[in-house]
Amino acid sequence: MATVLLGIGSNVNREKNIASGLQALRGELGAFRCSPVYESAAVGFDGDPFLNLVIQIDTSLAVGELRHYLRALENDFGRVRACDKFSSRTLDVDILTYDNAVGVVDGVSLPRDEILTNAFVLKPLADLVPDAVHPRADRSYAALWADYPNHSQSLWLAEFQISDSDFI
Repeated sequence: MATVLLGIGSNVNREKNIASGLQALRGELGAFRCSPVYESAAVGFDGDPFLNLVIQIDTSLAVGELRHYLRALENDFGRVRACDKFSSRTLDVDILTYDNAVGVVDGVSLPRDEILTNAFVLKPLADLVPDAVHPRADRSYAALWADYPNHSQSLWLAEFQISDSDFI
């Protein structure tokens, strides 16, 4: 079993898509732990604010199998893959880390670069697994968040929250 951290976000019908997406993940992947939910302005484009969180799962799926499942799930939620990387999303689920893998595995770059550049990824990681160590930076997520330099990215705790008890 691999321990995997997944980043989840939505800025289209956010609460419904996040809640329904988590239920689908629970049904397919089993129990998981989740961070608090954060709200943030869209990064890289003008769009509605996002809700973001991180979950921790244990899975026997290989990276490629997990990626295939997550893409299918996003598609089921009406995800439109625009040519531009930065666009509105009904549901976005990214593999952030897969155990301590470093490099490109089954077409997935691990750990995901966004961990170190986006507050909406790093802060939920620091909340959920503060003492876990980033596989490339070799520092804990709590320490990385404490030294996070990009304070231009606005981030705040969302009113919409998920309870771990629903998913463990």
